[in-house]
Amino acid sequence: MMRAPHIFTARPFAVLPDAFHHKGAPSPWAKLTRPGQRMHSFLEAAFFDAEGNLWLSDVPYGRVFRISPTGEWTLEHQIEGAPHAMRLASGGRRIAVDYNHGLIELTGRESFEVLSTGLPDQPFKGLSDMTYAPDGTLWFTDSGRTSLSDPTGRVYCLPEGGDLRLVVDCVPYSNGICTSPDGAWIYVAATRANQVWRFSARLPDAGLPMVGTFLHLSGGLGPDGLACNDLGWLAVAQAQAGRAYVFDALGTPLAEVLLPDGLWTTSVTFHPDNPTELFIVDAQFGAIFTCEIPSP
Repeated sequence: MMRAPHIFTARPFAVLPDAFHHKGAPSPWAKLTRPGQRMHSFLEAAFFDAEGNLWLSDVPYGRVFRISPTGEWTLEHQIEGAPHAMRLASGGRRIAVDYNHGLIELTGRESFEVLSTGLPDQPFKGLSDMTYAPDGTLWFTDSGRTSLSDPTGRVYCLPEGGDLRLVVDCVPYSNGICTSPDGAWIYVAATRANQVWRFSARLPDAGLPMVGTFLHLSGGLGPDGLACNDLGWLAVAQAQAGRAYVFDALGTPLAEVLLPDGLWTTSVTFHPDNPTELFIVDAQFGAIFTCEIPSP
């Protein structure tokens, strides 16, 4: 990968309050992914709602947080599960991808309804991330424990009022996912290959789409969360590297953003009122950082 022409250091925005630090025994997910380590949280899947609130999922302890524009943290949901990501769907429904339960709807503070556990002959491996396209289609990833030694991570789509469809089944850990602003392209983080893949949202009537490598990165574990803004920029959270990257719609590097603390970069999102303001999540310390990316 070419080095970005501009290197920035992000500034702190918010940090998980001590009152929300998990102090009990690690969850099974925490033991599986960080054996022997204490983990007070693992924040993922940042997104903004229409009122400017920032939402985050805490995977190991089944929690979903909302941060107000003034920086106040609210625990919105806490379930017996491992929600990797949540989004607000039409009608205000709160849809989540849960590593343990599959595709779910959060129906109350501590309750949920399972919407899908996979196709009849293909149960989910362990869902990872999700995004809604402009036309309302839900796209989500199913990573399980896949990697280069088992490149069977999946990508699914679920059109509004339609049927669940398996789109791709050969990803070395399918992780972050987002669409271009016009909904024409789907970007998927192939974490264990250190790549971002891309394919057309206009799928063939049958069979698999043609998929290509849009970005080939290096260092850290690989790309985790992805986000596009209205300018067509693609932001990439580079896991275990303490940084994020920003590229234009052609894949030209625009910026490299370093975090002042933390290496567990998990998620990125652009502010809805300012498409050049990037927010970056670090799961090591439960912190969120922000950086203004000058438009070239």
